[in-house]
Amino acid sequence: MLLPKRVKYRRQHRGHMGGKAKGGTEVTFGEFGLQSQEASWITNRQIEAARIAMTRYMKRGGKVWIKIFPHKPYTAKPLEVRMGSGKGAPEGWVAVVKPGTVMFEIAGVSEEIAREALRLAMHKLPVKSKFVKREEIGGESNES
Repeated sequence: MLLPKRVKYRRQHRGHMGGKAKGGTEVTFGEFGLQSQEASWITNRQIEAARIAMTRYMKRGGKVWIKIFPHKPYTAKPLEVRMGSGKGAPEGWVAVVKPGTVMFEIAGVSEEIAREALRLAMHKLPVKSKFVKREEIGGESNES
């Protein structure tokens, strides 16, 4: 499961998830990617479940990049506890995902296999997402 090695502060504010992603919106490492269409928190367990679904379908062929990391702690108070008396204990870790973020990338497999693997991963995630291909950098042409 993904989580930071150490953090400066154990508890964080929830923050706002308005707007589109500033960076990480293009397929950079692999050939195909899974791009988020809406904003959400994605837990470390959901990231791991999506990774397992992809690699299992690809039968350990190809390579997978996870481009999101759960840096943000979220807290929860125990059940049946009255209001007040401070913030709850850290419960888990989440990655903040905004529209346009490429969450996973795949290389080394055919497009059909990549499309199906990312579709299976999509079902494990709480956001609407779409399959994207790498844009050829610089418009490579056959002129010499």
